[in-house]
Amino acid sequence: MAFMAGVQPDRRALDLIAVGAHPDDVEIACGGTLAQSVKQGYGVGIVDLTDGEPTPLSPGPDIRLAEAAEAARILGVHVRLTLNQPNRRLFDDFESRLALAKVFRTYRPRVVLGFGSKTPMASPDHEQVMRITEAAVFMSRLTKWDEWFDGLPPHTITNQLAFPIGLHTLDFNVPQAHSRIVCDIGPSLETKLAAIRAYRTQFAHREERVIRLIETAARFIGQAAGYEAGELFFSYKTAGTRDLVAWACPEPNR
Repeated sequence: MAFMAGVQPDRRALDLIAVGAHPDDVEIACGGTLAQSVKQGYGVGIVDLTDGEPTPLSPGPDIRLAEAAEAARILGVHVRLTLNQPNRRLFDDFESRLALAKVFRTYRPRVVLGFGSKTPMASPDHEQVMRITEAAVFMSRLTKWDEWFDGLPPHTITNQLAFPIGLHTLDFNVPQAHSRIVCDIGPSLETKLAAIRAYRTQFAHREERVIRLIETAARFIGQAAGYEAGELFFSYKTAGTRDLVAWACPEPNR
């Protein structure tokens, strides 16, 4: 495990950790939610399983990691880690599950965000991270397995939510998900886009087209819930409420 340059490790417990395969995954999928959560006072972290290298237009991993650190600074997240798993050769195995479960035991998040489905015609690493994340959430809480966790105590994550990342499909379904949630990112939409623009080696040659696509998707999702912009998540748990009126009649949309 390595701390990314430019992001000071904060060993306090975090409220929320988002997991991606490569630097820029979580910015695209849920960067607005992360920025918004920071503004709301929550402890927020990002875990990238790989450094994303090699990649066609990047000079090397140092540049890509510097871009990731800048994106994290823009979002305001407290922790960003890379687990140094192999890009393009990432597979769901015990070592990868254990490495991520150790992060969960270290930072003790209440909520984990991760991939919710395969991404055909995009990196197969995404599906592998989906499986690794699901397993690591389970492994984080296991007792009687101390020999694998370097003395880190078990930690039970309250909820795991999935995000879609496909920008070229209208099918946002996530298998086995029970409910959809839209997070209002109107106040943090520009922050999300600025964090994505930090990846100059990934988007400079086609930045405006991709940025417009990401912004349009966020506005479309948000409008469906009555917000200026939003990000979509799926819950594997059935949603419930103790106050039906409050749930049915939330505060007026901004």
